[in-house]
Amino acid sequence: MTNRYVYGVVESADVEFETDAVAGADRVYTISHRRFGAVVSDIDTTDPEETDEDAQRHDDVLREIMEYDGETTIVPMQFGMAFESNRELKNVLRGARPAFRRAMRDIEGKIELGLKLVSEEDADVDRDALEEDVANRFEPIAAQSVANDLFSDRLVLNRSYLVDRDRQAEFDDAVAQFEDERDDLVVQYTGPFAPYSFVDVKIGAQQ
Repeated sequence: MTNRYVYGVVESADVEFETDAVAGADRVYTISHRRFGAVVSDIDTTDPEETDEDAQRHDDVLREIMEYDGETTIVPMQFGMAFESNRELKNVLRGARPAFRRAMRDIEGKIELGLKLVSEEDADVDRDALEEDVANRFEPIAAQSVANDLFSDRLVLNRSYLVDRDRQAEFDDAVAQFEDERDDLVVQYTGPFAPYSFVDVKIGAQQ
């Protein structure tokens, strides 16, 4: 029996293309209910194993969807959402429609960018001054930002930014200038990603 693996939800019925998808699938397509559509690929389980390879495929497919037809806004799902039937998935789309509508409004035309700042060994970084400097540089460009975990002693700042697509180059330039000015930090700048950090939509059980 073929199940449906979900990458995210779009306001479209026609996202469809061939690609290297999760669990060896070679095509993604859309299952729609009224205004919204879930972009899916076929899979033989409702409990996929999160291998490094498939986690990367999940992210890569999301990027392809974001670039589909010039530009497509997608409410991304975390890895592992799979459903037994089109009917079950359409029921989920129906039940979560208000949440998808809010999320789509918040992220339409936007991308997520990540910024990690790691102190050089033996550097003495004033974290309060650093946070103020970073806020002054990047918050005016971003629509929103959120702090992420500091998972090592040398990681002094870890933030995700929601940025309008047409301001990405401006954000890139601001990061480059900051990096040029800070010899005491290693700058790790990532993205663009689908805006995982700025949506919180749960879509039902997979059983």
